Amino acid sequence: MNTKNAVLFDLDGTLVDTAPDFIIAVNKQREIHGLSPLNEILIRNTVSEGARALVSLSFSGKEDEEEFLAKHRELLALYMTHIADHSRLFPEMDKLLDWLEQNQIPWGIVTNKPRRFSEPLLEGLNLTTRCQALVCPDDVVNKKPDPEPLFLACSILQVSPENTIYVGDHDRDIEAGRRAGMKTIAASYGYIPHTESVNDWNADYNTSDCREMLLALQQLFTDKGR
Repeated sequence: MNTKNAVLFDLDGTLVDTAPDFIIAVNKQREIHGLSPLNEILIRNTVSEGARALVSLSFSGKEDEEEFLAKHRELLALYMTHIADHSRLFPEMDKLLDWLEQNQIPWGIVTNKPRRFSEPLLEGLNLTTRCQALVCPDDVVNKKPDPEPLFLACSILQVSPENTIYVGDHDRDIEAGRRAGMKTIAASYGYIPHTESVNDWNADYNTSDCREMLLALQQLFTDKGR
């Protein structure tokens, strides 16, 4: 049995604060269509639901209608032009990644963000060589909350799921981690609607910032070593 430890992160709202560039893209699209800017908090809390949800936030219409699909393509094109302008690792996350690397604990990303956006984002933040596994929905048949992408990441890192910790800011992340047999950490600082309670997700740890997350990881790895 492989006893090497690893950590997997969700991307948007967990590892990287991508909301600022989504806010720019959403409000530029609204300006194009003669609409006033949306409240930034409202956009931020919708980012984890994906681009379709952001289009629905701005416009009416069914997701399978051509007009909606055209606006979806337009928003993604706008986002691509600003993909790493203001997006940054969350505060203290760089120190957390440094700690993992200093302790030779591999880390990777499992995201529902398509690869054509994930790769340039990581490149823009100089994370490409640091991240040892990137699994996107393009790589699997079933995306989160199905555990398939987490199993693929473990295979890439050559680690066992039971020795891997998954960190996310959405209930689907925690569900996927549990279904994969991993310990889970909820990033309650992420893009979480006010109508949801992180406590309802039943993660092993709830963390309000990256300092708390590092302490949780250290505790989990200490427990594993006993």
